[in-house]
Amino acid sequence: MIKFETPLKELKFLVLKEIVHLAREGKFTKSELEKIPFKVIPGDKAQYRCCVYKERAVVYERAELAAGFVPDGSAFELEELEGDQIIHVLPAACDKCPIHKYTVTEACRGCIQHKCMEVCPVGSITRVDGRSYINHEICKACGMCKKVCPYNAIAEVMRPCKKACPTGALEINPENRKAIIKKDECINCGACMAACPFGAISDKSFIIQVAKELINNKKVYAVVAPAITGQFGNKVSVQKIKNAFKKAGFFGMFEAACGADAVTVHEGDEFAKRMQDGDEYMTNSCCSGFVNYMEKIFPDQIERISGTVSPMIAAGRMIKKLDKDAVVVFVGPCTAKKTEVQRESVKDAVDYVLTFEELAALMAGFDVDPEECDDVSVNDASSFGRGFAQSGGVAAAIENYVNNKKMNINFNPIKVSGPDEIKKAVMMAKVGKLSQNFIEGMMCEGGCIGGPATMISMMKSKPQLIKFKNQSDKKSVLDNDNIKKFEEVDLER
Repeated sequence: MIKFETPLKELKFLVLKEIVHLAREGKFTKSELEKIPFKVIPGDKAQYRCCVYKERAVVYERAELAAGFVPDGSAFELEELEGDQIIHVLPAACDKCPIHKYTVTEACRGCIQHKCMEVCPVGSITRVDGRSYINHEICKACGMCKKVCPYNAIAEVMRPCKKACPTGALEINPENRKAIIKKDECINCGACMAACPFGAISDKSFIIQVAKELINNKKVYAVVAPAITGQFGNKVSVQKIKNAFKKAGFFGMFEAACGADAVTVHEGDEFAKRMQDGDEYMTNSCCSGFVNYMEKIFPDQIERISGTVSPMIAAGRMIKKLDKDAVVVFVGPCTAKKTEVQRESVKDAVDYVLTFEELAALMAGFDVDPEECDDVSVNDASSFGRGFAQSGGVAAAIENYVNNKKMNINFNPIKVSGPDEIKKAVMMAKVGKLSQNFIEGMMCEGGCIGGPATMISMMKSKPQLIKFKNQSDKKSVLDNDNIKKFEEVDLER
């Protein structure tokens, strides 16, 4: 039985599980979808919100999005989600956080110099009862007052979702104060989804499509990210999870880390050639959130991104080469992967993406409990391939490969995770002030184990990942004989 860290994660799980039940029963109709809020929120007593009606409205919108439709807070229109936008705001769930970005605190001394008033470009600061007061009706939130205050008496507070967004894609509707996402600037990294305390932001799901493929007895293969370690609790090993996939109707399971080993070889060779050709630096390409970020924020540096596919795509292409009837489903902690599989250049590799949250609901919907499954052999990848799940893992793998091949190159990586570290490193590289020649960028802080769709915290999952890495009998990248399966697989993005 899964133990959820927060009520929000449990609520999302319950909604997704009901969606799977509808798919299995073939009852996907308006009336059946409308029953979900009453199944998830029974009785008349509110558990999370002001009233049970509010809770059910939120659940209904969450069910709409989980089913692949637009949650618009109105009638059931079944307007299918189009394009590659994955992250959406649930209108009924948004709390309209009544937060002003800059506020004068009790630390204000009412000084005579009043620098805050002098620097304000719109005159929004006045003195009331001897202290500074900000008129938020005209304040432009430029932050100049905070910078000049000698007492640090002006606090900066941002809505969690807006603060978490690395590209400024999340804005506040001035009319109703609800969050809105500017799709042209969104990289679908899921940072806002993870940050919102009310669960008002969620991701488009492919859970119905995957459930139908299983129901129709298609040859569905799971490609599982190594960050899955510990997601179902300490008692559930990856070996048990592989067995659980089989019980749920999957034809097989492969470690994405096997693809990581193949990617390491290809990317290591690519790095060597780039350095010989005089390139100043190169970045990894395994993190789709990082790639999306580079394309949005640093379009003039796109050529620095590795031309190698991600481990997910490598594994998907390998499976489809071995089995032309394969339906490939990637399972991981990442929402940005859902945009990666929609790129024209890689649509041949992976059909659907599920998050760990969605996998838990899918298993439950098919009456499979991973904890009750027996262990089976999982031995697809090296310890370095499995290490891709945490910050520093990609660089460590390439370094292992470069050293074992005795390449005559200087591999000098910098490992950065999270938007702040990434932005600093790329800006330094852009102006020629970065001493390193390889940037390992992970959009989520700490790497994939810190992804937005994980079920447990990074502090709990990291020890399990290390244990899983150490279980591999392939102690270096080139020890993995499975790399041979990729010899005729196209690993170019």
